[in-house]
Amino acid sequence: MEKRRIIVDYKNITSEQLSLITDRYPEGFAPEDMISFKNSKGETVRAVPLETSDTKYLFKVSIEMERRMEAFMDEEDERDASADDDATPDEDVAEDLDD
Repeated sequence: MEKRRIIVDYKNITSEQLSLITDRYPEGFAPEDMISFKNSKGETVRAVPLETSDTKYLFKVSIEMERRMEAFMDEEDERDASADDDATPDEDVAEDLDD
């Protein structure tokens, strides 16, 4: 079965897709990660490819998309930090720390 091919503009990106792309490119995009092509209007478009088990994505790159990725990653970091603050250490670990 052939994989679906989808081009995604930052305006239409879903949370799931944003999660996929931030997992794949946690430090952002490097120039070698991007491809360029001409759209139907003859405009040059920069995009980042990402492939899943059933889909080949091209995510159009723009300043706004990079901002949304950063905001998404910041929110994940805040959730992770909050979860860490709520966790209590195991008794064995707490005892080891006292030694």
